[in-house]
Amino acid sequence: MIELRTPAEIDEMRAAGRFVAETLATLREETKVGTNLLAIDRRAHDLIRKAGAESCYIDYAPSFGNGPFGKVICTSINDAVLHGLPHDYVLRDGDLVSLDFAVSVDGWVADSAVSFVVGTARDEDLRLIDTTERALDAAIAAATVGNRIGDISASIAEVAHGEGYAINTDFGGHGVGRVMHGDPHVPNDGRAGRGFPLRDGLVMALEPWFLATTDELITDPDGWTLRSADGSRGAHSEHTVAITADGPIVLTDRGFLGVD
Repeated sequence: MIELRTPAEIDEMRAAGRFVAETLATLREETKVGTNLLAIDRRAHDLIRKAGAESCYIDYAPSFGNGPFGKVICTSINDAVLHGLPHDYVLRDGDLVSLDFAVSVDGWVADSAVSFVVGTARDEDLRLIDTTERALDAAIAAATVGNRIGDISASIAEVAHGEGYAINTDFGGHGVGRVMHGDPHVPNDGRAGRGFPLRDGLVMALEPWFLATTDELITDPDGWTLRSADGSRGAHSEHTVAITADGPIVLTDRGFLGVD
């Protein structure tokens, strides 16, 4: 069921969005060559506890995973792009890191993801990350009253296809509110003018993610981590966005922190 939020409810969601933004900014700053993925998870868990927030991941057990997830953040490295289960791995120079984080604050959920390289970055990795970020910007710009879900999907695809990337539509954006994953599903490819009409009060997590040379995923033995079928790298960018009559509001915007 697709739910619409009142202006007052969207204001109440800002606290969750701000906390998610602050946490990702902190983790990005602290994550370096030599950082263990389990240390990232412990740090995120500590920040959640201190804020009185609730993890959306730790007890999460959907049909597509081997739940419960058991950790509070997704850490996807190099050819892993989604649902990366933190494990005993120490980051190396040049690793491409995607952090995906969702929590509930006072009953409202926010969800966001960021990708970056630790140490020496390869040009092709920076191009891939930049493409997800530009696709996310395009998606947000299309998230206006009067447009449709297909307009968001088409705007993402235009950026990705312009850079020669293929698109997997099995996983994409989704509604956000009292729970992390709700309706509508927002695929990263689609036809403009099609799909559910965007209305004032609709809140969604928009999340372009691409793989360098394939659109096929495989699942790790851990039952969670999704990586490219051909070993090519992936990147993922995501924001929680509220559609309003005055334009989209990015609830997880990190701009106020002086970071992208």
